[in-house]
Amino acid sequence: MPYLQVCPLSRLDETVDATRASHLVTLVGVGTPPSRPAAIAADRHLTLFMSDIVEPMDGHVLPGVEHVAPFLDFVRAWDRAAPMVIHCWAGISRSTASAFVAACALAPERDEAAIARALRAASPMATPNRRIVAVADDLLGRRGRMVDAVAAIGRGADAWEGVPFGLALD
Repeated sequence: MPYLQVCPLSRLDETVDATRASHLVTLVGVGTPPSRPAAIAADRHLTLFMSDIVEPMDGHVLPGVEHVAPFLDFVRAWDRAAPMVIHCWAGISRSTASAFVAACALAPERDEAAIARALRAASPMATPNRRIVAVADDLLGRRGRMVDAVAAIGRGADAWEGVPFGLALD
């Protein structure tokens, strides 16, 4: 069964190789050069430039609809024949939020709280970016349930970098 794989930038190549992923999402700040492993075709790689912030901040890019909407389109177009890797700089906030959003989008009947608990079980340090989750919650019509689910699992364990993990879609 295809699944979502989350990792930090430093573990991208090895994660793509180990999972034999077919699709890749890169979530990095403006000015960070995106990296695409050779195993990923250019048309199967989405790069979104945004800062890991939840409130506007001078010199930073606040995640918004202009990031989340194309992400949702990319995820929905994924054929699920092989895993999708989602990464950010540390593999803790933007990427975990995006994996949670993808799981909610691909399984609209699935309970948001159950997805959030599965995320926490897979990654003790996951701290999903609340702004990304809130924008997606609105776009997906989840009426605050995604926001509440992420709030319920709380902040993850302190870490400089996340450990790669998989998130099942069912």
